[in-house]
Amino acid sequence: MPGDRAPSQDVKRKAAREVIDILHEIATLLNTQLDRQQLSYCVSLIENGVNPEALAKVIRELREEYGTDSVDGGAEETGAR
Repeated sequence: MPGDRAPSQDVKRKAAREVIDILHEIATLLNTQLDRQQLSYCVSLIENGVNPEALAKVIRELREEYGTDSVDGGAEETGAR
């Protein structure tokens, strides 16, 4: 029934948001400089089989090559200073 799917989807979305919120708090404590959207992408990549260590290495290499502002979408520029 379509009515049964909607609450289930809402529950899944809420659970996913809670997971990302928790991961974002951990990422903030670890000073990863990843925002919620970036964490969401990372989780999705890992869920689809990407090696987490390889992903972390790529992120570090991108930051070294292009600087933090380029990799994080300029979040530091748009954040409160």
